[in-house]
Amino acid sequence: VVMQGDEDRDANIASARILQTAIQTIAHPTDFSDGSADAFAHALRMALDTKSHLYLLHVKAPRRSDAWTSFPHMRKLLSNWGLMDRDDSPSQIEDKLGIRVSKVEIQDRNAMSGLFDFVLGHRPDLIVLATHGREGLNRWLRGSVSEELARRTHIPTLFLGPNAKGFVDIETGAMHLDQILVPVAHQPSPLRALNILTDVLTPFGISPTAFRFLHIGDDPPQITATSQEMPLHDVDVAEGPVTETILRVARDSSANIIAM
Repeated sequence: VVMQGDEDRDANIASARILQTAIQTIAHPTDFSDGSADAFAHALRMALDTKSHLYLLHVKAPRRSDAWTSFPHMRKLLSNWGLMDRDDSPSQIEDKLGIRVSKVEIQDRNAMSGLFDFVLGHRPDLIVLATHGREGLNRWLRGSVSEELARRTHIPTLFLGPNAKGFVDIETGAMHLDQILVPVAHQPSPLRALNILTDVLTPFGISPTAFRFLHIGDDPPQITATSQEMPLHDVDVAEGPVTETILRVARDSSANIIAM
């Protein structure tokens, strides 16, 4: 099962790839842009809820002098969220919050190649990244390349587009995941994806009523109960071009995320 990340730059939603059952490590590539700051908040919030090891990957463009001082100050963000004091030292992050944070400089003339090498070598359970149109990371992660990253590595990837509302409030750290759109079909079978989806989202306290299942075309598959957390669900049916219809339904229903 491959989660199809939404590359529509007009979509005001987040999309994800979910392939594994546990989140213990999260990788967040950054170019220090404002868009990456929002994605960083999502990565940090998810790391906190899953007690994960968070890797911050500095993807450096040629002939630029980006520095880690340009990156959002983690302690300030955690203080704003009411989780740490401003005077706490970086070493207290793990002691107080139960997460590890590692800053990694990608040492490769080709940023995309360096990112591939790190991901394949460390196998994080989740990648969280921002796409910024023609600037920033999208110069390396545009279109088919960003999809190739998740497809070749078989690692779930959360993409936050330039117009995405996201589901984490960067000011408060509050997570709002109350509308999750799950497109389904007979092939591949949705059963394994639903089991994985349940396992992945359980740490975030997601209600089963947050899930809306959607089938494009006739004869929708039956969604059987996979656990007490994921009971039997009805499947909505829609007609039209698959990608455009999924995006339209997501916008109309104010979906926080598309999970496939």
